[in-house]
Amino acid sequence: MRSEAERRKLVNRLKRIEGQIRGIIGMLENDAYCNDILIQSAAVNAAVNAFNKELLANHIRTCVARDIREGKDETIDELVATLQKLMK
Repeated sequence: MRSEAERRKLVNRLKRIEGQIRGIIGMLENDAYCNDILIQSAAVNAAVNAFNKELLANHIRTCVARDIREGKDETIDELVATLQKLMK
């Protein structure tokens, strides 16, 4: 379970990303210069990465730590698999 403050913070990040995506769509619809669109796309990628880092850090501090303390070692394998997917 995440706190209401954490949930709000994550949702706000995603809403900003959603706005950035809408901005890129508008740029395409208005035939913006390719380089400008690419720069905005890179900004979206950075924002998604920041979201993932925040969510992952909280997951490790809470869920993973709890499961390890409870002896649920399969959580480590799950975390490794998740990290491998994030690093593709």
